[in-house]
Amino acid sequence: MRKQKLVINGERLRKSLEQFADFGRTEGNGVTRLALSEEDRLARDHFVSCCKELGMEVKVDDMGNIYATLAGVEDKPPIVIGSHLDSVKKGGRFDGVLGVLAGLEIVRTLVDHQVKPQVPITIVNMTNEEGARFEPSMMASGVLSGKFDKAAMMEKRDTDGVTFREALDEIGYAGDERNRLREAAAFLELHIEQGPVLESEGLPVGVVECVLGMVCYEIEVSGESDHAGTTPMGMRKDALFAANHFITKARQQLNQLDPELVYTMGRMNVWPNIHTVIPNKVVFTLEARHKDAEEIRRVEEIVQGIATMEDHEGCEVSVTKLWSRDTVWFDEEICNQLEQSVKSLDYPYKRMVSGAGHDAQFLASYIPSAMVFVRSKNGKSHCEEELTTWEDCEKGVNVLLETVMTMLEKKA
Repeated sequence: MRKQKLVINGERLRKSLEQFADFGRTEGNGVTRLALSEEDRLARDHFVSCCKELGMEVKVDDMGNIYATLAGVEDKPPIVIGSHLDSVKKGGRFDGVLGVLAGLEIVRTLVDHQVKPQVPITIVNMTNEEGARFEPSMMASGVLSGKFDKAAMMEKRDTDGVTFREALDEIGYAGDERNRLREAAAFLELHIEQGPVLESEGLPVGVVECVLGMVCYEIEVSGESDHAGTTPMGMRKDALFAANHFITKARQQLNQLDPELVYTMGRMNVWPNIHTVIPNKVVFTLEARHKDAEEIRRVEEIVQGIATMEDHEGCEVSVTKLWSRDTVWFDEEICNQLEQSVKSLDYPYKRMVSGAGHDAQFLASYIPSAMVFVRSKNGKSHCEEELTTWEDCEKGVNVLLETVMTMLEKKA
């Protein structure tokens, strides 16, 4: 049994985060480090160098994922900690990189205290989590988990026509398929919340139970274009007026569902989009997220019912389901252990859900996985204003360290 808890070096973590922010730092103190860019290569090279200095073995797989492993007493499946180093354009200094550097700081702490883990500890940097240069997001973890086809992903192109395969070769991180992460005792991912919930409740830490299920629909409303000045109101088939009517009705009904439901009408296109012409077509999306499959089913009933509403303004309506995903529940045992770690460190916390996608949700399909959130100032993320305090970053990493130490004791 441990006589006292290990805690990380918060100042060293701060310096590491600032150092990695230099790889693509923007004028607004954010980061632009697109996947497989020169900035990404520099961050990768530095990460590999830091790991090798600790005596870790570094391997790269065919998707460019980097695995740095600290050997254990027993050669058994490792405890894996990680996230991603890539960012969106003009993103923040914490999104993704905090999860990778959490693993680095945990290993540094073990080495500082001459702790040889019972089983190996692996830090992973997952390639192209953001999908900001090559779509889709979470590409590499999607291939590892069998969600995406590797051959198709390799041919994805950025806006300059460069393929994923070409960019991977260019930065020198095309590795061997045999190095893929295939089994592990656990996968732990620390991430900033990217939302306002923790801050609004005055909590530094959240234990994440699941990634929300979601559904996305496209609604097309077709009317007729006529002159805006000569067509009487009662003789129009105005697609935009009809779309507005449907949106209002849908909101009224969706607002009657569970208050935890979130929904967004994030894209709308209007044709011909001329101020002197009555719109003849409107296409908009409606996306909803909730942890309960039954609540998502109710959303689908409401959306599909749009086409049968009585007042169409003389227009035709079609509803198309674009895609959906089920809620991904994280490993209950690991979630409980994370919660116990937070309690033992006496940090205020809550159990919560993630509305955003993360690599952990794909890896959870074949590895026991869980996540920890730390609060985001004003809920900001994917922007230069993204901010998580150094103290909260430190607390999040300490939660993972305490969890890792407990897991190692159980393995002994």
